[in-house]
Amino acid sequence: MNADAHRGRGDDYLAINLANWNSRVPHHVAGYGLDKYRSDPAWLSEVVRFDLPRLGDIRNLDAVHLQCHIGSDTLSLARLGARSVTGLDFSQPALDAAAQLAADTGADIRWVCSDVYRALDVLEPASFDLVYTGVGALCWLPSVRQWAEVVAALLRSGGQLFIREGHPVLWSLCDPRDDELVGIEFPYFEIAGGTPFVEEQTYVDHEEPLESPAIISFNHGLSEIFNALWDAGLTITAFEEHMSVPWNPLGAAFIEVPDVPGEYQLREKPERLAATYTLRARKR
Repeated sequence: MNADAHRGRGDDYLAINLANWNSRVPHHVAGYGLDKYRSDPAWLSEVVRFDLPRLGDIRNLDAVHLQCHIGSDTLSLARLGARSVTGLDFSQPALDAAAQLAADTGADIRWVCSDVYRALDVLEPASFDLVYTGVGALCWLPSVRQWAEVVAALLRSGGQLFIREGHPVLWSLCDPRDDELVGIEFPYFEIAGGTPFVEEQTYVDHEEPLESPAIISFNHGLSEIFNALWDAGLTITAFEEHMSVPWNPLGAAFIEVPDVPGEYQLREKPERLAATYTLRARKR
């Protein structure tokens, strides 16, 4: 990743990031292997398959997937037996692709276009048993406290949050040196305005550069996330850190994990880095 020399403005992050995610959609539709979902009615995304031992039984739950993108994880939740599934994302092109995938596979999923912070304008408060958020979501949001308040408001009493996310240490790393060593370069803690980057390639293989390569990213330290959830009225019931992440974030410094398709870890001594974490919390 190439960082600009100055921080992004807080009032333009949403438009910049929306343009970027809109430009990713055709590449992700081509690169996500969506035909597997069409040909195999039991197929689950690699992300959700990784989550299964920690996610628990979601049968007969009303679930909402925040920042659902093109819906492969959302469809996977539906296939796990949730009573109802809603996918929310701020990119209408992404939701169009998600709706097409659901239609092709016969899944009954509600798709809602909204910024996460405005979710309560389009979704009924206290109407979900499960809020699910996948990898690479919180880094697009400037305030983790505001996110936690939205999560709490969407959940029924006793409802649960499940999230797997990139570890804030991972988000703070620079590109590897020629000897593949990596170091801390970017903020670990939440900062006003975020950090701008220009990334012409997304995390699936494609030849043409993104039409809108600029992004503004926001990191959130673990204490900031924990305190935001506690203060919003949730009790953290499980937390686990993982050495792997479901894409290659640092080129030659990472390799695919043996016997775990789609997961990547440091090539040398992967125990040095907590790359992702999973967290469960229950609304008090």
